[in-house]
Amino acid sequence: MAGLEGMEQPRGHAHAAAARWSPTVEDERALKALELYGNPTEAEVPLPSRPESAATARRLTQVVVLRQWGLGPKTTEEAVLLVSELVGNAVRHTGARVFGLRLHRRRGWIRVEVRDPSRGLPCLMPVQEMDVSGRGLFLVDKLADRWGVDLLPRGKTTWFEMRVVDR
Repeated sequence: MAGLEGMEQPRGHAHAAAARWSPTVEDERALKALELYGNPTEAEVPLPSRPESAATARRLTQVVVLRQWGLGPKTTEEAVLLVSELVGNAVRHTGARVFGLRLHRRRGWIRVEVRDPSRGLPCLMPVQEMDVSGRGLFLVDKLADRWGVDLLPRGKTTWFEMRVVDR
């Protein structure tokens, strides 16, 4: 998964790790990210092209999908995973200084977009069971209902869409 390669959980610190990843703490961090960076449903949110921006993108996606749109935990979890993969690709492969995050909702669908200044197209590669990287677009392809790339005069937008049940 994007940004997690080579990461290992510290041994003997299960209690500290559980407290660090509690839903309450994550909600607070997500709301703080929304306050600091802006709402990606209202306008594209520019983020620095650094690995740590994946956490910000995940938090923004979480707060929008779960809290603002009121969608379920499974949809939220999948959207957060997939945005992390798109952001990881933008950071790792484009050479950009900044990328943009935008979220849209229409009846029965959500759409997540990551825009970067590179016109290089992402490539869906075959994945083997023991591969430790290169699974990003494979996950997007498997979990999203649709995904694609829109070329722009200066760059591209990589996006995915998921069907949702409207309440």
